[in-house]
Amino acid sequence: MDHVFQSTGHELKIPNIVDSRGMYVFDDQGKQYMDLESGVWCISAGHNNPRINVAMIQRIGTLMHAGFCYSSEILEEAAQAVLKILGFEDGKCVFLCSGSEGIEISRQISKHLTGKSLSMTLHDSYLGSYASVTDRSKGWFLFNWDACKTCDKIDSCDPSCRLLKEIPKDVADFVFEPGSSSGFVRFPPKALIQNIVAIVRGNGGKIVINEVTTGVGRTGKWFGYQHYGIQPDFIAIGKGIGNGYPVSVAALSKPITEELEEKPFHYAQSHQNDPLGASAANAVIKEIETKGLIENAERMGRLLLPQLEAFVDNEIVLEVRGRGLMFAVDMIDAETTNAVYSDLIEQGYIVGNRGTSFRIDPPLIVTEEDLNGFIEAFKGVLEARRPR
Repeated sequence: MDHVFQSTGHELKIPNIVDSRGMYVFDDQGKQYMDLESGVWCISAGHNNPRINVAMIQRIGTLMHAGFCYSSEILEEAAQAVLKILGFEDGKCVFLCSGSEGIEISRQISKHLTGKSLSMTLHDSYLGSYASVTDRSKGWFLFNWDACKTCDKIDSCDPSCRLLKEIPKDVADFVFEPGSSSGFVRFPPKALIQNIVAIVRGNGGKIVINEVTTGVGRTGKWFGYQHYGIQPDFIAIGKGIGNGYPVSVAALSKPITEELEEKPFHYAQSHQNDPLGASAANAVIKEIETKGLIENAERMGRLLLPQLEAFVDNEIVLEVRGRGLMFAVDMIDAETTNAVYSDLIEQGYIVGNRGTSFRIDPPLIVTEEDLNGFIEAFKGVLEARRPR
């Protein structure tokens, strides 16, 4: 890969993947690897899914790109499917190209409608690659919830808490990521988020949910925010909604669409509402519903979590966190994490290497047999690394 610009900071452990199928990818030597990271958490319904492929191939053979002055039936069909699983049946959505863009347009509309300029998020959130969210030196209020983790009122969260009183009144949008937290799978307390939402909304701000990683079944529900008992104004979806194809969605609730009728907002980009992306999203939703993959994610997650927790020993494995099919395993140090990561790849298992942690985010089609095989491999790798 001499001419491909690699900017991710990740080492290419398997430089030439030539095929994929279901849970597996295959290198040019014929070796198979179980992909427990779903690419970059994108493969919700399995690699090379035949039914999704057929839907996209049919779309390519008719109309894959539309201009601003004409449209296609698949857009309305896909929009209805997306809004139904969100519970936004009376709302609207726009199809875009990346999760980052879904968050960006939601924030732009929030500021347009509220006239406020400040954005708010939790201090450890990852909100995409756009400069407007990566540089938070100004225009942002970052809510540091580290102290909440040891608070004796964590389950009830006192609305009069000093931290909550520090939330500014001029917040246009609270962007909430319900579980990823920069890739380390941390789940903020439900009562805390409900209090923040109430404060921001009470001050006239909007609620934007970043479901790029947590959405489309990853947490054992269709969307991560559904664990929190809150009602969003905007929801940004990406990754799993395209099963590897780069499509994203920004969904707007009915109250937002009504506000926009009074105060129109303009946004345009070349691949906005492309029929091919909409076709991919529509096919993914159908596949997940037909195969019962949300239920499978919840069930397989309940099986895997206690097996991973059994490895916690404070020598190599320090902590395990998970919900649905979204897990982080904290190791003693980055050197150990990298060694275990490399050993697992040798054994034919791909996980996500995140410094002192590694992530497990398998496709939602994963079976008990798949997980048992991984647990046995992980057990062997840890035993080989354990101090003698």
